[in-house]
Amino acid sequence: MTSNSKQGENAVPHPRVPGRPCSAAAALQLVGERWALLAIREIFYGNRRYEQIVRNTGAPRDRLAARLRALEEVGVVERRAYSERPLRFEYHLTEAGRDLAPVMHALLAWGDRWAVDTPPVAFRHRAGPGFGHDAGPGPEHSAEHDLDLMSTCRTCGEEVGSGSLTIDVRAPGWDRAGPVEGS
Repeated sequence: MTSNSKQGENAVPHPRVPGRPCSAAAALQLVGERWALLAIREIFYGNRRYEQIVRNTGAPRDRLAARLRALEEVGVVERRAYSERPLRFEYHLTEAGRDLAPVMHALLAWGDRWAVDTPPVAFRHRAGPGFGHDAGPGPEHSAEHDLDLMSTCRTCGEEVGSGSLTIDVRAPGWDRAGPVEGS
């Protein structure tokens, strides 16, 4: 692994992965295991203590402990003491962990659509006066509503759809089809 040049609470190591140089592959190397993502989900939900995370994920205790240690090593979570006697810790997301929020929301939205009959959780969004939004007319602009995320480009503000994207491969020796001959 190489170190992250970005500044933040913790530097996240860059894993070396086989095949095409790819940020998704590198991210999955760090957080892409089932119990790791479910532990992150629980911490997002405010369940920071090990017993809560074990109960709510259904993970085997040894595997969950290993995943939490790994997430701590790569700077996604940090342990903070909440009791001196006996010494006990709870888990908190670092900046890198909090930046996984859109990923978790996307996985939940995909699962709601394709993996379950009835969504088991709904995220609610507060809007209107006092919450940084001006509520407009109609029920979709009420003070609180189900969250429905969309991707927008920070540069131009347009909604992003797959038809509006092109791929600019920047990894030396690679193009869209794979490794370039003679590189």
